[in-house]
Amino acid sequence: MSLHKNRVKALSDSLVIIPTYNEKENIVKMIQTVFALEKAFHILIVDDGSPDGTADLVKEQQQLFPDSLFILERSGKLGLGTAYIAGFKWGLAREYDFFFEMDADFSHPPKDLVRLYNACAKDGADLSVGSRYVKGGRLENWPWDRILLSYGASLYVRFITWMPVNDPTAGFVCFRRKVLETIDLDKIRFVGYAFQIEMKFATRMLGFKIKEIPITFTDRVEGTSKMSSNIIKEAVVGVIQMRLRSFTSSYAVTA
Repeated sequence: MSLHKNRVKALSDSLVIIPTYNEKENIVKMIQTVFALEKAFHILIVDDGSPDGTADLVKEQQQLFPDSLFILERSGKLGLGTAYIAGFKWGLAREYDFFFEMDADFSHPPKDLVRLYNACAKDGADLSVGSRYVKGGRLENWPWDRILLSYGASLYVRFITWMPVNDPTAGFVCFRRKVLETIDLDKIRFVGYAFQIEMKFATRMLGFKIKEIPITFTDRVEGTSKMSSNIIKEAVVGVIQMRLRSFTSSYAVTA
C-alpha cells in the first residue's frame, strides 16, 4: 500500500525529526523550546536505546504534548542516517508537508526552524539548509581543529561532487515532502554524518532547488559529541564512491 493511502491528518504541516542517544541533559529543554515557537511544529524523537533514560523523559513530556510529540524507540545505536530515514518514513505515512532534521544539543538554534520553513514554504526552495559557510553564518564556541576539519570537509565535498552548496555536511535542514517522495530512501547508503552529504547530493541530482540560510552553529554545552574516526572515514571514502555511482544509477523512486 502506498504512503499516500496511509496518510493521517496532522495538526501541523511540519515535522521536526530529532535523533537521540544519551541526550537527557538537553531533550526536555529542546522539546519545550520548539513548542514555544510562534509556528506550530510537531516533533518526532528517534531514540536509539539511550541507556541514560532519554526516552523516559520524552514519554513524560508526551503527557504534556500528547498530540504533537512522538517517539520511535530503536534497540541500540543504528546510525544517524537510519534514524532520519525511519523518521522520514514515519512522517510520510502522515500528512506532513515539511520535514526538518535537527540535533538535540542546541548546536542548531531552534528559532531558525521558522526561517528554514519560510525558505521552503514561501520562497520556493525544495530543500533549505542552515549554513555555517554563507554570508551571515558562523561558528561559535568551536576549537580551531574542529573548525579546520569542518571547513576542509566542506571544500572536499564540493570539489568531488560539484555540488553548489557551501555547507554540504550541515545537519539542520528542511525538506519539502515531494523531495522525500521522489528520492528512493532505500538507496541512501550512508549511516553516519555523511548521510547529510548524500541527501543533499540526491536532492541536487534529481533537480530540486536548494537554498542556504545563514545560521550560528554553537558547539554543544551539555552531553558528549558522537563524532568518531569511522564517521570521518565514511565521509572521505564514501563521497568518492557516491560520486562514481551517480554516473550509472539514479536516486529516484522507480515504478
